[in-house]
Amino acid sequence: MNIQIAKKFLKIIGQIISSIFIFLLFIFLVFNWPIINRNEQMKIGVAFSPVFSRSLGLNWRENYLAILEDLRVNKIRLVAYWTEIEKEKGVYDFSDLDWQLNEARKRGVEVILAFGIKVPRWPECFIPEFYKQNKQEREIAILKMEKELIARYRDYKNIKIWQVENEPFLPFGDCVEGAVDGKLVDKEITQTKSLDPTRPIMVTDSGELSLWIAAAKRSDIFGTTLYRVIHKKPLGYFTYPLGPAFFKIKASLVHLLAGEKKIIISELQAEPWGPTWITEMPIEEQYKSMNPQKLEDIIIYAQKTGFSEAYLWGAEWWYWLKIKQNRPEMWDTAQKIFSQDKIAPITSSP
Repeated sequence: MNIQIAKKFLKIIGQIISSIFIFLLFIFLVFNWPIINRNEQMKIGVAFSPVFSRSLGLNWRENYLAILEDLRVNKIRLVAYWTEIEKEKGVYDFSDLDWQLNEARKRGVEVILAFGIKVPRWPECFIPEFYKQNKQEREIAILKMEKELIARYRDYKNIKIWQVENEPFLPFGDCVEGAVDGKLVDKEITQTKSLDPTRPIMVTDSGELSLWIAAAKRSDIFGTTLYRVIHKKPLGYFTYPLGPAFFKIKASLVHLLAGEKKIIISELQAEPWGPTWITEMPIEEQYKSMNPQKLEDIIIYAQKTGFSEAYLWGAEWWYWLKIKQNRPEMWDTAQKIFSQDKIAPITSSP
């Protein structure tokens, strides 16, 4: 009797495992369903961070001007770093951001301006030391700074989108526990809309690791990250087994559950993701996860998602390769991309 029960139990377990395997195989096939058509009219921009540029040992102003003048980008995502603006409690210094926005405005470059506690680049959260201990004081202070910022820049016609926080619902980065939550994001959005009802608000989330709904339902425009090759211990280099259909399906889910809205790629991988810091890796190691061919490939992949815009993540690194390493090939490839504003089909496209 016990043997019969054991056999039945094992049979049931086998059926469950088989069902799970078939389901996962089905999902894998759906997510990787071939897509032939691509949006060759996708607009390509870049993100820029003076914080990251400085960390590479670069003159960030020269780096920025090279992006505007040599690459001739038409769209750029800039960041208001709280730690850079309020170095002394209650005293604001917007001079660096003024300079960036004015240089972009001179050239008619359209800007997404990101602000908040959690903004692009490591350590993700940029909180002045004197606000780290008291959550209530910190939230009052960030809202006050943002109020000053919006009042200062709302007349800049080349600022097209306000980005509130960066991936606020993704638990990633070196942050004070509970520094950013849905309640704070809602307060920031409400204040931004009250101060400037004319511009859309973007909230972002991880392309591969999040469901998007919490961010998308709060925003006028939703921004997703998109990465292809990452490095994870102990696996090493890992290519996401996801085709462009994965992003199309998630976009459909957003439209169903959060309403019809514009979706863009706010962060498209165009720099290495390796086992250590960029400057500590040989160029050959860096090129395992990003190189000129991979840059062209990922743009073609992004075009197949059907989204209308994508902002490349890594322009500071391209400049570092050119200036510090005498390796201009990434910069030259980017120059070709922005001069054509499109990528021709290539045989190795995903």
